Amino acid sequence: MRRLALLSLTVCFALSAPVQSAQAQLLDILTAPKTLIDRVIEARSNSDIYEDNKIVAKVNGIMIDLGTIKASTEIYEQRLLITGLFNDSKVYDKFYAAVKKIKGIKKLYWHVSYMPKEEQVRREKNKELLEWDDALSLDVKVGVSLISTRGIADVNFRVAVDSFSNVYLMGRARSKPEMQKALKVSRETEGVKKLINYAIVRP
Repeated sequence: MRRLALLSLTVCFALSAPVQSAQAQLLDILTAPKTLIDRVIEARSNSDIYEDNKIVAKVNGIMIDLGTIKASTEIYEQRLLITGLFNDSKVYDKFYAAVKKIKGIKKLYWHVSYMPKEEQVRREKNKELLEWDDALSLDVKVGVSLISTRGIADVNFRVAVDSFSNVYLMGRARSKPEMQKALKVSRETEGVKKLINYAIVRP
């Protein structure tokens, strides 16, 4: 999950006990045995990664201009996923219009919603929406599931979580069996309501 914020990811981890626990679990798994091919360096060129970073920087710039951090981004090979929940319809419209103008995006997966503030507050009280730290914790949990599973090159996958407990998988699998395995462990991670797959299979 990439989100424009003043706090570092380390500080965000410190804000929530469940996230701290997930982080500790993640560190333990990183030291667990896994095949070398599963730990292969990300199978992309530097120029491709540069293009992705350039697009994300432009999206972050738009959020700065609009004075909001209501959206999160994940990107892979210029296929851009944006999730978020806005409570200002005008800001939502401006954000969407500005993102659509960014050059270099090959595919835009738009999962940003508008919901009046009162409705958001009501749903949060009823535990129908995830707060930021809960979404981050779920994001880490899915990442742990991918990292801890033999046969998945987790460096080639991206995970995003929205306020509705939907999980999005991006990136690439080296084979159909690897894709099926990645989908299974992501879908079965505790707390995931729905899994949306935008990852591709490419040897």
